[in-house]
Amino acid sequence: MTPGLSDCLTPNRQDSRSPPSIFNYRKFWAECLGPAPFLPTTRAEMELLGWDSCDVIVVTGDAYVDHPSFGMAVIGRVLEGQGFRVGIIAQPDWHSAEPFKVLGRPNLYMGIAAGNMDSMINHYTADRKRRNDDAYTPGDAAGKRPDRAVTVYSQRVREAFADVPIVIGGIEASLRRIAHYDYWSEKVRRSVLLDSRADILLFGNAERAIVELTHRLAAGETIGACRGIRGTAFITRGPEPGFSEVRSTDIDNPGPVDSHPNPYEGMAPSQCDSEEAAAENTDIQTIRITPTTDNLPAVIRIPGYEQVRDDPALYAHASRVLHKETNPYNALPLIQAHGDRDVWINPPPIPLETEELDWVFELPYARRAHPSYGDAKIPAFEMIQHSVNIMRGCFGGCTFCSITEHEGRIIQNRSEDSIIREVEKIRDTSPAFTGVISDLGGPTANMWRLACKSKDIEAKCRKLSCVFPGICKNLNTDQTPLVSLYRRARNVPGVKKVLIASGLRYDLAVETPEYVKELVTHHVGGYLKIAPEHTEDGPLAHMMKPGIGTYDRFKALFDTYSKQAGKKQYLIPYFIAAHPGTRDEDMVNLALWLKRNKFRADQVQTFYPSPMATATAMYHSRHNPLKRIRRGNDTLPVVNKLKQRRLHKAFLRYHDPDNWPLLRDELKRMGRRDLIGNGKLHLVPPRDPPKRHRRVSSRGNAFTTQHTGLPPRQKK
Repeated sequence: MTPGLSDCLTPNRQDSRSPPSIFNYRKFWAECLGPAPFLPTTRAEMELLGWDSCDVIVVTGDAYVDHPSFGMAVIGRVLEGQGFRVGIIAQPDWHSAEPFKVLGRPNLYMGIAAGNMDSMINHYTADRKRRNDDAYTPGDAAGKRPDRAVTVYSQRVREAFADVPIVIGGIEASLRRIAHYDYWSEKVRRSVLLDSRADILLFGNAERAIVELTHRLAAGETIGACRGIRGTAFITRGPEPGFSEVRSTDIDNPGPVDSHPNPYEGMAPSQCDSEEAAAENTDIQTIRITPTTDNLPAVIRIPGYEQVRDDPALYAHASRVLHKETNPYNALPLIQAHGDRDVWINPPPIPLETEELDWVFELPYARRAHPSYGDAKIPAFEMIQHSVNIMRGCFGGCTFCSITEHEGRIIQNRSEDSIIREVEKIRDTSPAFTGVISDLGGPTANMWRLACKSKDIEAKCRKLSCVFPGICKNLNTDQTPLVSLYRRARNVPGVKKVLIASGLRYDLAVETPEYVKELVTHHVGGYLKIAPEHTEDGPLAHMMKPGIGTYDRFKALFDTYSKQAGKKQYLIPYFIAAHPGTRDEDMVNLALWLKRNKFRADQVQTFYPSPMATATAMYHSRHNPLKRIRRGNDTLPVVNKLKQRRLHKAFLRYHDPDNWPLLRDELKRMGRRDLIGNGKLHLVPPRDPPKRHRRVSSRGNAFTTQHTGLPPRQKK
């Protein structure tokens, strides 16, 4: 008997922390055909493999690169490893339905993703200017995917095969699973499920969900019956049978704080929750694992699309509740009305165990671009082809970042042996390998094997970050296992150098000085990029980032160990302009800090309101979802006018003569004429230099920083 939805999703099921392994499914019959050198992209390639049809076809906005850093390759190889025949349609011409018929009709469903990037972020800068390149396309060519690719591709598939189920996923669908603020149209849009007319949406890293869904469809279930799968969302009408509905506004009332019944009364909060509730001055407690209303498991109804569209306070409230329901061990389903229909969002998937993640990364990837691209370079692949992903997830919780919303805050680790096997495979199979591993990392370089010390506390915790406002006392911060991994990797025969290029969480790094020493001595190629993001407490609090004092501690260790190693090495800090919670005065102070420390940002990062991020909710609503929403409290400073956004960006490039007129006018307006002059304590000079004396900045990678005294940048 097929389990009901409530049976699948009740959070206190004894096996909720041990779901069926992806190894436990009986493989589909096509396993006997063996792995394909490349998943087929044409009928001719299918015929060479002896296939008469595909079980699943994946449509993607990226070029097809058969590498574990590309989503279409991961999903394709995972399903192939389960015995299914998978075809790839990469970057199809979306102006008609014909290119979507190239592989014929799939037996089970069409899977659709925009690619490794959201298509709108891929296409537009933070100033909404159209980009003229695309790193995920051969030759870096722009225009090979449409805006809102998931929706457009889905519409074309419906035209091509009206009755074939459509499964959407990837970062674009994942971050649009509920009603969301859309920066490019400056309005709140519906869930992508409705606009795409898809049958089901998979969010986050979807291996568990895609394996279960595909096997159930292959066994004869209909797509409409596959509703009890974690990490999925679908359209319904009203609560599913077996659930009791609880309104989110009864849990966390967005208004003046009045006395109201607490549906979680009597549940003792975890230590993490007690600290968070005290910081927020609220009475939020750990969600009851089995709410007692009618003795049924609960689904939380968040304000509907029309409500959040028209009321910024309710938008911020819905964002707050969504982010509170992201721990897979205690999250409840969410439901959101869109007119007369509802979008049902199941709890996130249970993280993969180490042996499962090892299997995913060691599938038979070709580790190169599809041969049809010839010698054309795909910049995104060129950058990562000799890097190794060692983990997934991030518990940093930075409000401007989408990693936590997509991958989750519980770290999923590969084993050391699996990582070393991939290093050896790169050495043995890549013609371009010169002995340098460009990165051992992931979303964060130094979170590998870091986790809560207590599984029970982890299962109850509802904090959005394990490291803000300080490092949780329950977090294991020992990074010595990474030291062992680094030593083993660089001692692999044929490996000359192992670099660490992923973002480093320096507030964690200083907890293990031995790690910093190992990193600085052996794994920094002269420059190390880190991201303090700002210097002022106001913006940092709204980013959920540590104070600048932690950066100073890390820099002291970095300089000490660099000197001991006899190396001249430099930190390259990233900063964000125009983040919610930032005032003009904050940018002045940041610019002064940059000048004192002799940093000159060549390219800078302006806050980009990506869908579903907490900082985007701040930007749109002027409320802070990190605290209980109070109506009328619209005091959060938000930089949403283009002129002010450019001003904040100009402060980061205080040294650029093109910005001096704007900065002088602003400093005068702020009453800071004392910062205009030619002295060391001044920010900008009183007059512009002759144009012939202006230094033109060279073009570099995004957010690179020049430090005075460094050797001149090499031309490409």
